[in-house]
Amino acid sequence: MKLLVIGSGGREHALAWRLSQSPRVHKVYVAPGNGGTDCAPTLENLPLQDIDALIEFARREKIAFTVVGPEAPLAAGIVDTFRAAGLRIFGPTRAAAQLESSKDYAKAFMVRHAIPTAAYGTFTDADEARAYIRAQGAPIVVKADGLAAGKGVVVAQDLDEALAAIDHMLGEHGAFGAAGARVVIEEFLDGEEASFIVMCDGQHVLPLATSQDHKRLLDGDAGPNTGGMGAYSPAPIVTPALHNRIMREIIQPTMQGMAHDGIPYTGFLYAGLMIGPGPDASRSLKVLEFNCRLGDPETQPIMLRVKSDFSETLEHALDGTLDQAEIDWDRRTAVGVVLAAAGYPDAPHKGDPITALAPDTDNCVTFHAGTTTDGGPLRTSGGRVLCVTALADSIRRAQQAAYDAVNQTQFEGRQFRRDIGWRALAAGKRHD
Repeated sequence: MKLLVIGSGGREHALAWRLSQSPRVHKVYVAPGNGGTDCAPTLENLPLQDIDALIEFARREKIAFTVVGPEAPLAAGIVDTFRAAGLRIFGPTRAAAQLESSKDYAKAFMVRHAIPTAAYGTFTDADEARAYIRAQGAPIVVKADGLAAGKGVVVAQDLDEALAAIDHMLGEHGAFGAAGARVVIEEFLDGEEASFIVMCDGQHVLPLATSQDHKRLLDGDAGPNTGGMGAYSPAPIVTPALHNRIMREIIQPTMQGMAHDGIPYTGFLYAGLMIGPGPDASRSLKVLEFNCRLGDPETQPIMLRVKSDFSETLEHALDGTLDQAEIDWDRRTAVGVVLAAAGYPDAPHKGDPITALAPDTDNCVTFHAGTTTDGGPLRTSGGRVLCVTALADSIRRAQQAAYDAVNQTQFEGRQFRRDIGWRALAAGKRHD
């Protein structure tokens, strides 16, 4: 069968790569794809982004089903439109995607359905927002309400930084346009973050492997927030007891709440969690954000660990039978290290030739994000360029394998963290 993956990032490369491993799959098209998917013999780029054109293609080529990677087409209603055309597609409807496309909607939803999250206020008036910040004090978190490509969150350590974020988002020349015309201001939560991603068919839920990403640009979680500089799976912090709590206290109430609101949730659901210190039974557990898609870069290590036929899992999700689905996971650890362009995240440089790539092996794959061939040699075309992802029988060995491959990968001005997986290593030392 033929499949279609919508998107152009590392998440979509990893998803398409995994689907192409299935003996049932003849071809995977990626729309619009990137330099890595363009070079892969089992994948084919499709230079289309218009929804009507994609529908016409899916009909003409008899695409068995489509999977949506990024948030923008979900917020634009691609799932609704494909379904109306009688085509099978995995993802949330436009209404359900509001859990990501509007932080104010998500916060109100969580409060309404007693899902634990940080205290917050929502503002469109800059003066009122500043007054709220002064009343609450710092540290404090300022978020653009809408989609801002992972750059609409400021974790302000002092009042000046928080007030500057309000000027940046709500000022006369708002940095995020309509996405920043409303801001959500949240209490600062301390603890350890984890990514908990599940598949949903409107009624049933199938959890994916746990993972943890690294949002800050620099080693030691310093520097500005980014879309993610690396990730690993599994995440030791999510013990079996904590896993059960997350399902019971967050995921199931979310599914039930969406159904209660008349918006059954289908697709991938990503809960970004803040986990407080202490024994598992008493740790504080709060939702930082919902994403209505797979995480990037979490997808890369997660997909590397999938051993079963992921196309079958997706068919169960489309048929409403996820309760009958299982995923066979590689018991080893996967670590993904992002190589970013010079100037990322503020002003990433594009067009630099990628002069060397580590060869892909069974246990180490380089997934592309911001790359292009454009009829010539491989070049950088975005902020996060590559995610070198390795699999090994311990976090330390997976980390070493990933960095060995990183050292074989070259382009001008590349940036990467040298400590991806440090929390898992620290957790291992605590239990030695």
